[in-house]
Amino acid sequence: MRRSLIGVVAVGGLVAMLAGLAAAQGKKPDATLSLSEGSVAVGVGFSWGRGTLSYEGKTYPVKVEGLSVGELGVSRATATGDVLNLRRIEDFSGNYVAAGAGATIGGGAGVTVMTNQNGVVIELTSTTQGASLKLAAEGLRLSLAN
Repeated sequence: MRRSLIGVVAVGGLVAMLAGLAAAQGKKPDATLSLSEGSVAVGVGFSWGRGTLSYEGKTYPVKVEGLSVGELGVSRATATGDVLNLRRIEDFSGNYVAAGAGATIGGGAGVTVMTNQNGVVIELTSTTQGASLKLAAEGLRLSLAN
């Protein structure tokens, strides 16, 4: 009985998350995210340290932890994303986890859809040819930098 209840709750949560993502698709983004700075560490890959969020006519610096591009031969990578369901700037910061399977689009750009604890969804696209985005096992931590 207990396993059945846990299964129903898990499936219900997954359905709710996917319904939110489906509703977000086709919607005008509330903000845009641009990631272009980082450092290369041997054996680790390319890790971002910073980016910018454009929201309601203002630009906010963003600290990024847990995203890397592990492809060999990539010395500089960039990514951009649409931010959906961002009602207040305070809702942006948090842990983002993959909300769907990663995909590769024309030109080798990879797309990752992520959501945080506040329901904010980011559709992040690698704009570097042949580079795929990889989330850390614990997810991606984004926070507004001071």
